[in-house]
Amino acid sequence: MKIKTMLAVAALLTISLFSVAAFANTDTITFTLTNPDVSVYPPGGGVTFDATVSAPSGNSGDVFLNGDSFSVDGPLTLDDSDFFANFPLSLAPGASFTGDLFVVTVPPGTLDGAYLGSFTLLGGADGGAQDSLGTVNFSVNVPEPSSISLLLAGIAGFLLWGGLKGNLRGWAL
Repeated sequence: MKIKTMLAVAALLTISLFSVAAFANTDTITFTLTNPDVSVYPPGGGVTFDATVSAPSGNSGDVFLNGDSFSVDGPLTLDDSDFFANFPLSLAPGASFTGDLFVVTVPPGTLDGAYLGSFTLLGGADGGAQDSLGTVNFSVNVPEPSSISLLLAGIAGFLLWGGLKGNLRGWAL
């Protein structure tokens, strides 16, 4: 009976030690985009998204930024090479970094509308960790040209053409 009790106590101690170790590795970051909602008109070209990543001073150790995952509505594409080129490999407790994170390309001919995406930083307590550290959502809006603006531009063009035509007649006389 004593052996069973000692084994049970040993098992509980082992479980609690693993729980404490797991808890110690839950250091966090805060992760925000400078401008998560952008408009692009006319379509064609890319827009760069900047982000700030901070490690709270209460973290017990460095948080490693090892990779990312993302999604974006088609036909838009996302290039994450800015993350790998610009961001630090890790953040010490209390440290922060702001820089270009990724570029979204809006191809010519993209239909009007809102296109949504998300970007997740992966990492953790060491250089091989792939835990989700934080996710941000973003949107790229491709607005439709205003019908009123087009109408006014047409009227102005008509008046300008009429005025020039009248002036040209005056010169011919």
